[in-house]
Parts: sequence; C-alpha cells; structure tokens
Amino acid sequence: MACRAVCISSEDGAGAHEAALLAAQSLGFRLIDEDIVARNLYAPDMPDPDLVIRTSGELRISNFLLWQSAYAEFVFTETLWPDFGPRELRAAIEDYASRRRRFGGR
Repeated sequence: MACRAVCISSEDGAGAHEAALLAAQSLGFRLIDEDIVARNLYAPDMPDPDLVIRTSGELRISNFLLWQSAYAEFVFTETLWPDFGPRELRAAIEDYASRRRRFGGR
C-alpha cells in the first residue's frame, strides 16, 4: 500500500513529501506530518539545499538528502570530487542561476 500511495501521488502531481506522508498514514501512523519528519532528520536545523551538485559522472543521488532536496535543483558533472574546484563551482552556480525554479509547480 505504501508504494501504491507514492506512485499515485507522483502521477497526480502531488509532491514527494505528501506521498511519503500518505504512505506512512496508510500504515497506521496518523500523527505524522511534515514538521515531525523534518524535526527528526539528521540535521534538522540545516536549511534545505537549493542546489545539489553530484560529481564523478554519477546520475543518481544515492539516498543523499532525499527529503531535504525535494525542491532542490541538481547539477551533474563528470569532474571527480578531488578535482572539483572554483571553476567547476562557478559553472554549477551559473547553470543554477539560469534556471526558472518552480518549487513543485508547473
């Protein structure tokens, strides 16, 4: 049932946060809301990222900040992490700055 709730929510345009909450509630956890989840993450006082940069040519996020990065923009680069420097950071920020952010809207 939890997977079904996530899949249905994704199809009808609902966000990942809502899908996760529906899944938890379908399992009987009625008192869970976004604030409770956010307060119980590893770093609850850290703001959600606006930009996530994935190095080394990987096109996955490997379970990294899944909840927090729901509305983040992603930049994927072939550069390996040890070689990622000011030039690559500038390119990622320029790419990010050129985007029109919709925060889940269309």
